[in-house]
Amino acid sequence: MTETEGHVDFRTYRTWYRVTGRIDPDGHRAPVVLLHGGPGATHDYLDAMRGLAADGRAVVQYDQLGNGASTHLREAGAGFWTVELFCEELDNLLAALGIGGRYHLLGQSWGGCLAQEHALRQPPGLRSLVLADTLASIPDFVAECNRLRSQLPEDVQAALDRHERAGTTEDPEYAEACMVFYRRHLCRLEEWPDELLRSFQAMQDDPTVYGTMNGPSEFHVIGTIRDWQVLDRLAEIRVPALIVSGRYDETTPALQEALLAGIRGSEWVCFERSAHVPHVEETERWLEVVGGFLRRVEDGGAVVAGRLG
Repeated sequence: MTETEGHVDFRTYRTWYRVTGRIDPDGHRAPVVLLHGGPGATHDYLDAMRGLAADGRAVVQYDQLGNGASTHLREAGAGFWTVELFCEELDNLLAALGIGGRYHLLGQSWGGCLAQEHALRQPPGLRSLVLADTLASIPDFVAECNRLRSQLPEDVQAALDRHERAGTTEDPEYAEACMVFYRRHLCRLEEWPDELLRSFQAMQDDPTVYGTMNGPSEFHVIGTIRDWQVLDRLAEIRVPALIVSGRYDETTPALQEALLAGIRGSEWVCFERSAHVPHVEETERWLEVVGGFLRRVEDGGAVVAGRLG
């Protein structure tokens, strides 16, 4: 499978991208663009999704501004890092690669929030959405994460509480306590794959975006996206939508039910042995489910009111 990498100019910055497969404007299989999470992670942990190229479609990965091989802006203030910024960057990438007329969008975690924002703008080239391990309301997400946090061992909860009260969330003890949560609700594999570790390391090397937009942890969201939600607008999404998540996901089944109820005609598949990264934890089945959905959209599978039934 061929791969090409490059940068596109965005404002006065640069967005890094990689294409697995070949972009063919006239091909039967439309490209799928992957939006990574964080905010502030990198493309690396989505590498297993390149398997979607096996049926002849191009898979586009990119590092969102401030991350990975794209331009870093450590001195940018909180007002710079907005949802609108990342929506504009995505629009710019689609245009630069010449795929804005026909494409699928797959957003994982925060990337799913960005994907919803994009879809709500009714772009004419969008063929479908895959919303992976995501949510439609940050306040609801925080509430669910804190419910999961309450089930952690008491000493772990005490360490989290102590450092959050003291404002010492950069202490290694806080990171260790967070890792107990992540081992349960982010990735349940005994050994985390290199691509996931690379994304974690990148966030540690430059925590600007995550720290500014999210905060110190998944359950202590005090950044600029703390009030984000589109629950009241989900019915405006007009393309086929597949929702996927893990049984032990930090984006809990309750959050997926909200997406399912809000997006008319959507489907939800829950991976029973996974947490927040079923594309890593159950890769083969994940590729079957997501790849099958994309092919059904393109092949004119059962459609109800413009959406897959």
